[in-house]
Amino acid sequence: MLPRNVPMQIDGSISDRVLTEFLNGVIATIPRVISGVVFLVLAYVVIKLALAVTRTTFDRIYPEEQRLIVDLSVAIVGLFLWFGAALALLKIVGLGDVAASLGTAGGFIGLGVAFALKEMIADTVAGVYLLKDPDFTPGDHVETASVTGTVTKIDLRKTRIRADDGELVVLANRDVEKKWTNQSRSVDME
Repeated sequence: MLPRNVPMQIDGSISDRVLTEFLNGVIATIPRVISGVVFLVLAYVVIKLALAVTRTTFDRIYPEEQRLIVDLSVAIVGLFLWFGAALALLKIVGLGDVAASLGTAGGFIGLGVAFALKEMIADTVAGVYLLKDPDFTPGDHVETASVTGTVTKIDLRKTRIRADDGELVVLANRDVEKKWTNQSRSVDME
């Protein structure tokens, strides 16, 4: 039969070892956490600077009425920069496998979102081209594949055309950009 104090010694030594291992783990983790915090502060500064440069660059390219393109571009750049910073932070604090898994999952999610939003993305890209095209501006009389009329407004995703019969027609930019003819300019050139 064991004396009463033997189980206490076994319990005491196990709890001491667990506590010692826990404290050693915390002490070993402190440099990683400090490195992570320093990285996060530097990443914040660099990303803010990169976004400011991006905004300034796009502000110079696009006029004030096309501010939506600038905001969209800055948001996309910011999303990619912050996602990359988050993955790097996970790697720094010792969670490299988690970072790799999230990077792969993020790629698949991005691919799925791009596939699901392919028409909206096509409208947006076509809208950027139409907004930058000096031959396609509000007030021009145009003929598209489905309507002939006067352009009243061009947005990032949609174009509004007042048809010759007076009806306001809203078209997806991808449909307008595929095939259109500016009848105002062709009359001016004759």
